Amino acid sequence: MVAVGRGAGIAVVSVVFAAMAGAAGYGVYEFAGADGPDAGPAPARTGPPDAQEVRDAARDFLDAWAGEDPAGAAALTDAPSRARQAVAEYWDVLDADSMRTTVRSPSGTRVPFTVKVSLPAGDGKAEWSYESSLTVVRDGADGRAVVSWAPAVLHPSLESGQHLAAGPSDAPPGVVHDRDGRVLDLQEHPSLSGILPRLRAQAGDGHEGTPGTEVRVVRDGSDETVRTLHTLAKGKPGKPLRTTIDADLQRAAEEAVASRRENSSLVAVDSATGGVLAVANNPAAGFNGAFSGSWAPGSTFKVVTAAALLERGASSGTSLPCPAQLYVNGKEFHNSEGGSAARATLAQDFAASCNTAFISLRDRLPDDALTSTARDVFGLGLEWHTGVESRDASVPPPGGDPVEKSATMIGQGRVQANPLAMASVAATVRSGRFRQPVLVPGQEQVAAARTLSPGVLDQLRSMMRLTASSGTAAPALAGLGGDVGAKTGSAEVDGQETANGWLIAYRGDVAVAAVVERGGHGVDSAGPLVGAVLAAG
Repeated sequence: MVAVGRGAGIAVVSVVFAAMAGAAGYGVYEFAGADGPDAGPAPARTGPPDAQEVRDAARDFLDAWAGEDPAGAAALTDAPSRARQAVAEYWDVLDADSMRTTVRSPSGTRVPFTVKVSLPAGDGKAEWSYESSLTVVRDGADGRAVVSWAPAVLHPSLESGQHLAAGPSDAPPGVVHDRDGRVLDLQEHPSLSGILPRLRAQAGDGHEGTPGTEVRVVRDGSDETVRTLHTLAKGKPGKPLRTTIDADLQRAAEEAVASRRENSSLVAVDSATGGVLAVANNPAAGFNGAFSGSWAPGSTFKVVTAAALLERGASSGTSLPCPAQLYVNGKEFHNSEGGSAARATLAQDFAASCNTAFISLRDRLPDDALTSTARDVFGLGLEWHTGVESRDASVPPPGGDPVEKSATMIGQGRVQANPLAMASVAATVRSGRFRQPVLVPGQEQVAAARTLSPGVLDQLRSMMRLTASSGTAAPALAGLGGDVGAKTGSAEVDGQETANGWLIAYRGDVAVAAVVERGGHGVDSAGPLVGAVLAAG
C-alpha cells in the first residue's frame, strides 16, 4: 500500500539526497588522491531505469497525487506543466474527498496500480475504484527516473483534450400511464417523445425523478460527455403520472400519420372532458405541429362562420345559391374545382364546402363577429394551458377590409390554427360547451364566455352530420356507425402549388382533426387519417 499524505514524496527524496551527500563526502578523499581537487560532477545516468528506480519513481508520484499535491506529482514526470494542470483539475473537478493508491507488481518499466477515491454522491459519499498504470522513463536532461506523462495515467479512458467530471446523471423518468392505467411506451408511441418529459416537468411534485451521480469523461472546454465511466449513486424514478391519452387511439393515430408521405399532424379530444386522447405527427420526432403548428384551417373554419350566421338569423334551410366565382373589390374567390349550384341551402353549401355562398353573406356579420364567436364560444384566441407548449389559434378582426373579411369567412387570410384547436372546435359542437384541451386529468381549464343556444347547436350538428353522410367528408367516413359529424377543408397557401388538406370530425365523444401539408383535398389526404382514429374509438 502506498502511503497517503501531502509531502510524503518530498520526504523520501530528501532522504535519498542525504545519502548521496554522505557518499559524495567520502568520494572527495578518493578523488583527491587520484585525480586531484578539480574533478567534475559524476555524469547523468543513462539507459533504462532499474527495478528500484521504477518502484521509487512510481511510489513517489502516486504519493504526491494521492496527497493532493499537484506540484509535487508533476515534478516527478517528464511533462511537469501538463501534469500539474491535469492533477490539479482531477481534484478540483471531481471534488474528491480522499484517495488511496495500491501498486501492483511492475512489469519492466510499466507499473499497474489501483485507485480508490471517495467522491460526493447524493447526500453522502461513494467510493470509486479503478485500475490504471504508468510507465517510468529516464529523463534525458538530468538522468532521473520519472513518470512518462499521459492523461491515461489518471484514468485509462482519458485522452488528450479530456478530463474527468462527477455530477448529476439524468433523472430516471417516472412511468407515464394512459387514462386507463396502461404504460405509455415511447418506442410504441414516438410522437409522445417530446411531450411526456415536458408533462413530467410541468407536473412537478416528484414526477420528474431524482438524478443520480456519475463519473464521466468530458471534453475540455465544454460540458460534452464522451462516455460515462461509473455510477456513484443511482437516481430514483419519479412518481407515476396519469394522462388523458388513450393508448389504443394513440397507436391508431401514429399509424395513420405515418401512412402519409407528406408532413401531417393529428389530435383527438374527448368532447365530454377536453382530455387529449391522441396526438401524432409525421415526422414523429422534432416539431409538435399538432399542438404548436400554425396553418390556415380553410373550410373547417366554416363551423365557426356557420355558428355566427345562425346566431344572427340565418337558418340551415335558408336558400343560398353557390356561384362558381365571386368578386369582392376585384378579388376573385372560387370554389374547389369551380363547383357551383344554382339551387342550394345553407346546409347544402356547408356540406359541399361552397366558398362563394358563405362569402356572399359577409355583410350579415359585423366586422368583429367571427373573432368574437371564435373566442367566446369556441375558445379560439384564449390562452390555453394544455400541460405542454402549444400555440393558440388566432382569428384577427378584418379591420374593415371586405377582402380580408371574405377570406376570414372561409378560414383563409390571417386565420391561423392547428389540429389541437380544430379538434376542439368539433368537440365543442358535439358537447355544446367549450372544454379547453388538457393532457393531465384535473388540470385547470380556461372557460369560454358563453355557449350556443340549443336551436343553433341543433342546426350546426345537423349540417356536420350531412357533411359526414353525403357531403364532402362522406368518402372518408363511410361505414362509421353512431353519431358522426364532419367538415372538410383545403387551405390555399401563397407560393404553395398544392393546398393543405384538412378534416375535422366527431363520432360519439371522440373529436378528431388532422392536417396534411400539400395534401390537396381534405377528404383524400386528412380524411383517411381521421377515419382510422374514429374507427379505433
